[in-house]
Amino acid sequence: MLFDSTVRRELARGFGATLVVILTIMLTMLLIRTIGQAASGAVSPQDVVLLLGYVALGQLPTMLSLSMFVAIVVALGRMYRDSEMAIWFASGVSLARFVRPVLRTCWPVLVVIAALALFAWPWGSRNSVELRDRYQHRSDLARVTPGVFQTSADGHRVFFVERESADGINARNVFILSREEMSESVTSARAGRLEIEGDQRFLVLERGQRSEVELKRGERTLSSFEGYRVLAGERAAGSAESRPPKTVDTIELIRQPHARHLGELTWRLGLVLAAANLLLLGIGLSAANPRRASNWNLLFALLAFVVYYNFVSLTQAWVGSGRLGMGVALVGVHGSAFALALALLWWRDHSAVLNWRRRARRAVA
Repeated sequence: MLFDSTVRRELARGFGATLVVILTIMLTMLLIRTIGQAASGAVSPQDVVLLLGYVALGQLPTMLSLSMFVAIVVALGRMYRDSEMAIWFASGVSLARFVRPVLRTCWPVLVVIAALALFAWPWGSRNSVELRDRYQHRSDLARVTPGVFQTSADGHRVFFVERESADGINARNVFILSREEMSESVTSARAGRLEIEGDQRFLVLERGQRSEVELKRGERTLSSFEGYRVLAGERAAGSAESRPPKTVDTIELIRQPHARHLGELTWRLGLVLAAANLLLLGIGLSAANPRRASNWNLLFALLAFVVYYNFVSLTQAWVGSGRLGMGVALVGVHGSAFALALALLWWRDHSAVLNWRRRARRAVA
């Protein structure tokens, strides 16, 4: 009872402190990147905070796994350096005995990671993609400010409008300067509105005139019109079939098991399995020599974390390209990690006995 409560208290304290530090670092990095995207015009400045929340929600399973892994290595490593482990080992407690209190402390975190990876990740990714697409696919009228000349999305037109409404659909006193490869035209109209036909957006102008100049021969054409349609310059939002796999719900991935969906499903399940395997790896990698002040075990643990998660990403790419089956990828990577964790625990438990036998053979020889 004392053993379990001591280990669980150490792990809980270390996990809370580590999570705060990692969250602060990651949120700062994500905020800088999101602000940079807003400055470059990739996302709307008004959606920076909302987009940051969606992106952070997607990164949260990795941050929780890393925090839990580092907390185990640091907490048990401190017990090694303070000779607490020597006391527990002398009392007959093996290193494998630490698995139970670690699992009892970390199982709620594993449940949260599974929920985030399987359900929250596609929801956040879908909303994030919709925010970006809505801003990138907004109409050319929505790009301009009343009384200000603004270039269209494709760079071939310059608009000047006075809006009637804030939705960017209706406008009055429209001015359009359009330059093509062989011609240049100036179109003005008293009013205009947006219409969607299929996957294209058109700007319908009313009561205006158009002046066109052919650049090669210098011929000028002047015409008046009561109605005129101009392609707004971008397509409407894509259909559900064109959505990236990361925005598809886990149930849909299972129902439609083609290569790209299986690759995404492999990655989501890999996050959960990797978090569980890291518990065992953290116990084995936490061993430290109390006579040394260095903290090499933490560096090796971080290196193992990076390598493991790179393999998780590689399995997603392999399965998504059809080069590897989903079952083979999961068993190969995560089964190997599980076997390695068990072997490491066994080696740590029996290293003292093996060293004693080795010294005994040398003494006899």
